[in-house]
Amino acid sequence: MTTDTLTDVTEAERAFREQFVSWNLAELSYVDIQAYLEDKDVVLVPMASTEQHGPHLPLYCDTITAIEISARVSRLIGVLHTPPIWTGYSPQHMHRPGEGRGTITVRSSTLLALMEDVARSLIHHGFNRIIFVNGHGSNIKVVDPVLRKLRYETGALIGLVKPYMERYVGVVEGVFENPPEETPGWHSSEWETSQCLAWNENLVRMDRAKHTPTSIPDFLPESFRKYDGAPDVEFEGYTYFNFPMDHHEFTETGVIGNPMRATKEKGEESFRRYSEHVARGVLELMKVPVKVENREFIDRVL
Repeated sequence: MTTDTLTDVTEAERAFREQFVSWNLAELSYVDIQAYLEDKDVVLVPMASTEQHGPHLPLYCDTITAIEISARVSRLIGVLHTPPIWTGYSPQHMHRPGEGRGTITVRSSTLLALMEDVARSLIHHGFNRIIFVNGHGSNIKVVDPVLRKLRYETGALIGLVKPYMERYVGVVEGVFENPPEETPGWHSSEWETSQCLAWNENLVRMDRAKHTPTSIPDFLPESFRKYDGAPDVEFEGYTYFNFPMDHHEFTETGVIGNPMRATKEKGEESFRRYSEHVARGVLELMKVPVKVENREFIDRVL
C-alpha cells in the first residue's frame, strides 16, 4: 500500500469523516463517540514521558513524538486518538535530589495501572482495538504484563507501536546524517532535536546544544565500554552485561550523541514516514475479526 491509498478514500468514508470536528476523543461529545463506533472500533492511545532532554530540548520531547504520530495517523485514516499519557517509567532520568532536572516519573505499577484503566474504559464503551503509540523507550521495559492482561481478560486486540529510533533506524533510513558512533537516534541527539524543531522550533535552544559522547559509569571498571543509552554495556567486544544505571552516570548533560546536525526538515520527514507506516499498519489491523468477551469495567472503583 502506498501513501496515495491513505488519502484516496471512498465517498462513504469521506462522508463519515466529515461528521467529526476533531479526531481527539476528548474534544468530542458522547454523541460523536457513538456515531464513530457505528462504523469503527479502533482508537490510538499516545503515551510517553516527561523527562529531562538535555539543556536544549523540552521535557515533553518524547510525548511530542507520541502526540504528533497519533494525530497524523488519525487525520490520514480517520480514526480517533485519546489525549496522551504524558508521564512514564523514567527513574533513570531523576538525577540527584535537589538538582532541578524536572523529570516526572511513575512507578512501573502505576504506569501499568493507568494503561489498564484507560484501555478498560475504552473497551467498556465499545472500542475493540486499542493501539498504544509509545514515544519513550524505557516504557517498553515494563509494559508487557498489562498488554497481555488486557488481551487475556477481554479478548480485545491490544497493540503497541514505538515510532522512535535508537539502535534500529527502520523507516527513517537515510534521513539523518550522524554516523553510528554519534548515536543519531539516542537521547536529545539529531533525531529527537529534529522532531522537536518540526513540532515547535521556539521550544528548542540550539545555542545550548552540545555534542556529548557517553562515558562508562564510575562504578564499573575501565575494561567495560558504553556508547549509547541502552542498559547493556560492552565487555571484550560483546554486550552480554546489563546494569541498572542512572542517565547522569554516563552523560552529565543528558544528551547522548551529536544534535548539531538536526534540522526542522529532517524532523518533518521522520514524522511523515512514521505516521504513514503506522497508518498502513492500523488499516490492516482494522480488517482482523475481533470478539470482545469481557467488556464491562466492573472493578473500576478499586
